[in-house]
Amino acid sequence: MLSRRSVLLASLAAGVAMTSKAHARAAQPSTPISFDVPAHACDCHTHIHGDVEKFPFFAGRVYTPEPASPEEMAALHKALHIERVVIVTPSVYGTDNSSTLFGMKARGATARGVAVIDDKTPESALDTMHQDGFRGIRLNLATGGVNDPNVGRPRFTAAVERMKARGWHVQLYTTLAMISAIKDLVETAPVPVVFDHFGGLHASLGLEQPGFSDLVALVKSGKAYVKISGAYRSSKLAPDYQDMVPYARALIAANADRIVWGTDWPHPDSSRVEGRKPTDIAPLYQIDDGRLLNQLPVWAPDAEVRKKILVDNPARLYGF
Repeated sequence: MLSRRSVLLASLAAGVAMTSKAHARAAQPSTPISFDVPAHACDCHTHIHGDVEKFPFFAGRVYTPEPASPEEMAALHKALHIERVVIVTPSVYGTDNSSTLFGMKARGATARGVAVIDDKTPESALDTMHQDGFRGIRLNLATGGVNDPNVGRPRFTAAVERMKARGWHVQLYTTLAMISAIKDLVETAPVPVVFDHFGGLHASLGLEQPGFSDLVALVKSGKAYVKISGAYRSSKLAPDYQDMVPYARALIAANADRIVWGTDWPHPDSSRVEGRKPTDIAPLYQIDDGRLLNQLPVWAPDAEVRKKILVDNPARLYGF
């Protein structure tokens, strides 16, 4: 028979194990980095999911992610040899940017933020955000199912109009079809425009898929940046996503000064899954970000080009 002390120790050990598991859900790299990452490299697309008691989710969200802490993010970037970070407010918080700010403050001067706002967000709040290190706003025209150009065009126009006096950029999570529909607006926008995750392309559809040439043209003209991030969102060929190579190379060849890189950590799953309610926990994807970062030399064999993507372009866009 176990002694009372043994039972107590076993219970404590089980509790620690459960706690460790509960706070270690976000993926960490398992593959060492195989190339020299330049000093001041930046991960341009991450999220923080803070303690839900302190940072409650938006009631109208379409998914509920697992937690992802600043400490876990710090461990990620230590393993990747990355100094700087851009934290983006995900759709699950609506227009509440406090979890993003929490992550930025934990990181200090090496962090910048991208906020989500609406027409009720006062200019004074944007002034405070700028002091805190926010440098852009994000329009989500994908997760919420906004795929109608009659909705997307005025939302983009309003965002640009609001940002032009401030000098912030407008970031879009959207599709190639929407990019084609707003191409003329992007061409005349007085602020930088940034497209998330390869512009929402589908690797299986080939370089000739509708909209990709419009994305390349906007990059080539210097009117838009593209984040070569979240390859697993565009490709099903894990773990290296080899079918993304021609797209990454085409975008980089079009204009290496308009490409930035990001992990999309902690890899939230915002997809619609049959039977899963928005309030059900959607497990984070377990992506090996070391292996993903090791694809960058495949996409950009020249070290100077990689320095542009990892250091120079983020410094210019986010004001590091």
